[in-house]
Amino acid sequence: MLQHIRKATCNEGGCNMEHVRSIVIKYVFTLAILYVILGIIFDMSFTNVLLTATVVTVAEYIIGDLLILPRTNNTIATAADFGLALFVIWAMIASLTDAANPFVPALIASATFAVFEYVFHKYFANTVLDNGDKPRNQTRMQFQTEASEEFSPPRRAKGKKKDRLPRL
Repeated sequence: MLQHIRKATCNEGGCNMEHVRSIVIKYVFTLAILYVILGIIFDMSFTNVLLTATVVTVAEYIIGDLLILPRTNNTIATAADFGLALFVIWAMIASLTDAANPFVPALIASATFAVFEYVFHKYFANTVLDNGDKPRNQTRMQFQTEASEEFSPPRRAKGKKKDRLPRL
């Protein structure tokens, strides 16, 4: 189940550079999106934006890109990333600042982040997951229904009256 996480780490043979490149791209764009929305528009300090971007990037990469995306499609992974980003950004804003309503900036940032994630998942699926990392989809099984004579209702012999309830 965690084969993508194990392949994303460095081992004796070296690091998988596709994972390193994709996490750097994700971090740079996450930092840019969060700085514009949280830093410039909602006046959050750069240190808090940097910490929030780091937590969001690590959580999204492990959960959204390595666990959910290989097993589902882009739409489901983007929706999961939206929900995860909304929760993480909301929690970080609530704990790091004294904002009166931390949900609104978190909602705007995670909605913008979901648009980026939709495009990033296409890049990630084509470059990182196409290297033999993508497991086969084993959830699509072909089931067949069998019928037997024992389960069919018994046939009535000709000439017998039908069992009817009396009319009231």
